[in-house]
Formats: sequence, C-alpha cells, structure tokens
Amino acid sequence: MSKLYSEKLARCITGLAFFGFGITLFLRANLGLAPWDIFHKGLSEKFDISIGLVIEGVGLLLLLLWIPLRQRPGVGTILNALEIGFVVNLTKPLIGEPDQLVIRALMVVAGVLVIGLGSALYIGAGLGSGPRDGLMLGLSKYSIKGRQISIRVARTVVEVTVMVAGLFLGGSIGIGTMIFMFGIGPLVQLILPRFEMRLASDLRR
Repeated sequence: MSKLYSEKLARCITGLAFFGFGITLFLRANLGLAPWDIFHKGLSEKFDISIGLVIEGVGLLLLLLWIPLRQRPGVGTILNALEIGFVVNLTKPLIGEPDQLVIRALMVVAGVLVIGLGSALYIGAGLGSGPRDGLMLGLSKYSIKGRQISIRVARTVVEVTVMVAGLFLGGSIGIGTMIFMFGIGPLVQLILPRFEMRLASDLRR
C-alpha cells in the first residue's frame, strides 16, 4: 500500500467519522434533519431499531440498486455504507438534547459545518462515492424522451422522494432541514478543492 493511498484512506475514514458525528448533532438538536435522515429516522421509529443500524442497512441495500445502474463501488463506498451509521450509534449516547433553542440552533450550524468538512474529506479522497450519491449518479446516465437526466434533477428527485417517504413514516421537517438542503452544497463546493487528492497513477496521465 503506497503512502499516498494510505493518506487517502485515512482521509476517507476521518471524513466519514465527521459525517456521522454531524448527523448526531442534527438528531440531538431536534430542529429537522437532512432528507435522507428524515427517512432513516422514520424507519428507525417504525421498526424500533437504532438509526445507526438503519443508516447501515439502507446503505447496503442501495448498493443492490447499483447493479442495474451499472455503478461500481469503491473502498470508500463500502466504508460509507458501514462507518457513518456506526459513528452515529457510537456518538449519539454521548450528546445530550439541550432545551435552549440557541444551543440547538448552534448544534445545527455545527452539524452542517462538520458534515461539509466530512464530505469534502471523503469525496476528495477519491475512493468511491457513497451508496446514496451513487444512486444519483447512476440515474443521471439515463434519459427520458431523449433528454438525459441531469445530476441536479436526479439528486432532487431522489431526495424529495426519500423525504416524503420519511414523512409518511413519521419523520418531520424543520429549520434544520432547510439549512442542510441550502447550505451543504455551497459549503462542500467551497471546501472540496482544498481536500481533493489523486493517486500517483492519476498524476501520470
């Protein structure tokens, strides 16, 4: 294993840990979750199992959808499916649920920042997209009536669909949902260039 690959792996693992901790901050702030986590929480409450286990289970099941979409998982894909849920289960008991609205709002802001940093680290490592992002990328390869589906449209359709499903399962939307939906994209776009890495084989091309 090369030194560069080891660094990429370390960054991926660290980024996913940040991502999981950010989800925990959103959960404990109780001001609304990201669309996928509304779905995860709804399933968690419906079947009375931990949300971390739901995140892992959904991630692994989504990989089955990669087969017809002809997406290839990488090391980062498998780590994403397993690590984020594990970190949520690990950190959730350590973080309390504050009563003060100001503290809860600060937790949401901190959650977005931590998830943004975590996303930049694991995406920048270049070891494979997460199961949910892979679904979006796979759908973007198809076309409807001769027009190819854009990544933006694919992402919007997928996230709205899972959010609605989560609401039917008992999840809820809050100000935290809006902050995540409108804040995470620009934040990752701002941070990502600082964390992008390439393998030596890529550099020779």
